[in-house]
Amino acid sequence: MIPSKKILYKLNPQIKKYGDRDEIESDLREVQNQYQQLIDELPEGYAEYDLEGNLTAFNQVVVEMGGRDKDELMNLSYREYMEPEKIDRVRKAYNEVFRTGIPKRNFVNEVIHKNGQKITLEGFISLKKVNGQAVGFRGIWRDITARKKTEADLANHRGRLEAIFGSVKEGILAVNAQGRVTDANAAVETICGLPAAGVIGKPFAEMETSCGRSCHGALQDTLSHETTIKECEIRCNRYDRPRQVVVLNSSPLIDANGRSMGAVFVIRDITELLGLEEELRERYKFQNLIGKSKQMQEIYELLENLANLETTVLITGESGTGKELVAKALHYAGERSHKPFVKVNCSALTESLLESELFGHVKGAFTGAIKDRQGRFEMADGGTILLDEIGDISPLIQLKLLRVLQEKEFERVGESTTLKVDVRVITSTNKDLREKVKNGEFREDLYYRLKVMEITLPALRDRLDDLPLLVDHFCQLLRARYKKKIDGVSSEMMSRFMNYAWPGNVRELEHVLEHAFVLCGGQALRFEHLPAEIKEHGGTAHPSAPPASTQKSHSVQEVMNALEKARWNKTRAAQILGVHRRTIHRKIQQYNLLDEQ
Repeated sequence: MIPSKKILYKLNPQIKKYGDRDEIESDLREVQNQYQQLIDELPEGYAEYDLEGNLTAFNQVVVEMGGRDKDELMNLSYREYMEPEKIDRVRKAYNEVFRTGIPKRNFVNEVIHKNGQKITLEGFISLKKVNGQAVGFRGIWRDITARKKTEADLANHRGRLEAIFGSVKEGILAVNAQGRVTDANAAVETICGLPAAGVIGKPFAEMETSCGRSCHGALQDTLSHETTIKECEIRCNRYDRPRQVVVLNSSPLIDANGRSMGAVFVIRDITELLGLEEELRERYKFQNLIGKSKQMQEIYELLENLANLETTVLITGESGTGKELVAKALHYAGERSHKPFVKVNCSALTESLLESELFGHVKGAFTGAIKDRQGRFEMADGGTILLDEIGDISPLIQLKLLRVLQEKEFERVGESTTLKVDVRVITSTNKDLREKVKNGEFREDLYYRLKVMEITLPALRDRLDDLPLLVDHFCQLLRARYKKKIDGVSSEMMSRFMNYAWPGNVRELEHVLEHAFVLCGGQALRFEHLPAEIKEHGGTAHPSAPPASTQKSHSVQEVMNALEKARWNKTRAAQILGVHRRTIHRKIQQYNLLDEQ
């Protein structure tokens, strides 16, 4: 291609001095050669196109990119060296440059080499103008085929590593030289109680944890001294998993120049291995439920059976027995654990507010409805909803709830559009629903729909064997909350606990211990730290125990028979004999009976 005279005069002003035609043509050829040499020396591909997309000029790099000789390339249409499905995209890109006059940068396109191989190019497209008129396009192209292949290989490699990283049972956590978390796998969430995605970029030493931070020293040693730690056994002292024990391995991360990049931790939970014998013998905990009594063991087994079933569950029991904990245990032990758990207190709201709370409303549905609102059933989609105090809902809400249970659908208040949800419904109450049905206060069909499976929680006074475990559990939580080094409760205080009826159940126990923690300035909770109502209580362990004056003496055989019948549960043995629990302890010592349990 021969440049225009205007361009040539700019490149070589001497042309104007010549009047001889031969001399002018000679200079034109010289400038053309210089122009071609200039673009041939460019390290990247240079090409010019007419407005139809035909090649009109190019350098040697373009020749090498396409594998075609110069004669084949000259006036070759872009359609000839592209896949048909890519042509429209390229045409739109060039049209955009023509229409706006704005160059397009970093445009990635694929062309077909003469041998059929695909070449990936990244380029800069601009408009070519002569005398202010658009006459074509210019393109500068770079071959990025090798780079794209490397990026794809790296992405595949990283994908495989992430799959391995996420599937291992051991927790893997990496930090940089400043102690900020750079990577964490899903097992870290299970073992350490840290959200894997939420900790990235945060200082590990400053994160809120539910443990005693026993591993922080190992982290600091590895970062500061670039030391490797192998098979370090650590007791985590997690408040929610007090017996958790892990084995920690850590290694420094060193770059190619020998500089520290941080450290990586591998954490293996060995709690189950250490406690296997104990777990086989007796279970003390299920999720956040605490207790080793026969009643609690039966509840644990029932919860395991129900966890992955979609059936509705009715949880009954006195106030303070832990009905919400049972609902959470059902949710988090099952396949819906990664989905929302939503709780609604049905007794705290009026009928209209409860309807809006459960099903949502649209703007203008009632006075005060200034915008659309999502209901709790929508929030719980895919997960579990707990309807607490279900016995207090009105007939209208009972009817709407029955429809949700049967059809899995509802309408928001003020809207006719039907919404469908996938929600497991768990309900709880401290009322006698059967009595409410008899009195016409609760729909019978709804009652039986809710009561597909019923879990009845025992009162604390009926499982006093669990009381020491509960005391220990709450003391651990309160130690962390109040930052007090209190070892536990005195024997006098525990004795009073064992002889108290606990009308408020586990909730009352927690509040009593918190009261004592606030008052305690020593290392043990004592009798004087108790609330007045427990201090002043006479100390009758259970309503069934008769006054001391009416209790008769029992022979060694009677005591032994009662203990065997109760499987050495002292509280039950006392109930069988109609005596105080302390009397059973006295008889065991008096008759030198061997507690085989």
